[in-house]
Amino acid sequence: MTIEEAQQQVDNWIKTYGVRYFSELTNMAILTEEVGEVARIMSRTYGDQSFKKSDMDKDLGDEMADVLWVLICLANQTGINLTEAFEKNLAKKTERDKDRHKDNPKLS
Repeated sequence: MTIEEAQQQVDNWIKTYGVRYFSELTNMAILTEEVGEVARIMSRTYGDQSFKKSDMDKDLGDEMADVLWVLICLANQTGINLTEAFEKNLAKKTERDKDRHKDNPKLS
């Protein structure tokens, strides 16, 4: 699936099952919540915190997909073509950082 197809599928789902998009500010708050859920799993899986019983059945991939879903909702609501935005962002990073990481002794 392309990013464009994902944006279209989310839009179709919202119009079919979701009635309408939540407001942009509501979706921003939801995005923050979803990123927090990813952070919780990461800190317990790869960090020093231990799992609580309520965290044991959480799926990192599913939580990341929730983040992607809400990000796509926000892009759709604000008229952002994520394919174009990502391509521009990748070009910016490539130009800016083409030697930066290779020359970083911390990454050797």
